[in-house]
Formats: sequence, C-alpha cells, structure tokens
Amino acid sequence: MNRKLLTAEGYQRLQDELRYLLKIERPKITEIVSWAASLGDRSENADYHYNKKKLREIDRRIRFLTKLFDVAYKVEYSPKQEGKVFFGAWIELKNDHDETLKVKIVGDEEIYHNKQYISLQSPVAKACLGKSVDDSIEVNTPNGKKIWYINNINYL
Repeated sequence: MNRKLLTAEGYQRLQDELRYLLKIERPKITEIVSWAASLGDRSENADYHYNKKKLREIDRRIRFLTKLFDVAYKVEYSPKQEGKVFFGAWIELKNDHDETLKVKIVGDEEIYHNKQYISLQSPVAKACLGKSVDDSIEVNTPNGKKIWYINNINYL
C-alpha cells in the first residue's frame, strides 16, 4: 500500500472500528463458532458455517485495517488552511442553475461512511484544491464541462 491520507475524524473512526472488531465482535463470533462446533456434526450445522464465514470476514477486515494503519497519515487541521480549500475541507459549491453541492474532501478509505464525502482523487476535489471563496472551478463530466462556484469553505 502507498501512503494513505486520512482526516483526523476518519482516522479515529477507523481506529474505533478496529478496536471494536478485536475486542468485541471477534471474541463474540469466536465463542459462537466454538459452541456450534461442540454440537458435533458440522456438515449440516448452519450456525457453525454462517459464523465461521462471518469470522473470516472479520479477520479480513482486521488485516486490512492493520495494514492501513501501517501506511496511514493522519492530517490534522491547521489554521493556515483557512480561506482556501485543502484536504479535510467542507466545501459548498453552486452552479449557474442554482444547484448546490456540499462535500468534504477526504481520503479514499473514508468515502464509504458518508455520501457527502468525496475522495481527494476525484475531479471535483482536484479542481477545488487551493481555491478560495468566490473562485470558479471547471469539472469535466460525461455530459461535458460544468462550472461551479465556491460559496463556502469550512473545516469544522
């Protein structure tokens, strides 16, 4: 894995998920698998098969998160960012048709937690980086170029 950027909020959320999987979820499922295995014939034991599968999924997620934290870099907010769009910013965009879009620029691993999160690698995020309020951005879409104006930048 290459270096992965995470917002402080995203970093904490993923750490909490890893801690939950290790301390609560995995021990609970392991206990169920042990109980189901003790019933004898495992070939037709639905509890055993289902929870064994669930245990593999949990272990896969634990491995992924552990490897992620080996290369993760937590990006903290800095007052120097005020007034410009950088990683971790909430941006309100508006176009000429009075359509409004509010998004937060986050790392690739964080976009799955909120529909308003966009990846730093997305065309909209790339176009916004370094811009200020009232600046315009041009984004290429399948329907052609779209012009958006930055209405607000917030880091809270």
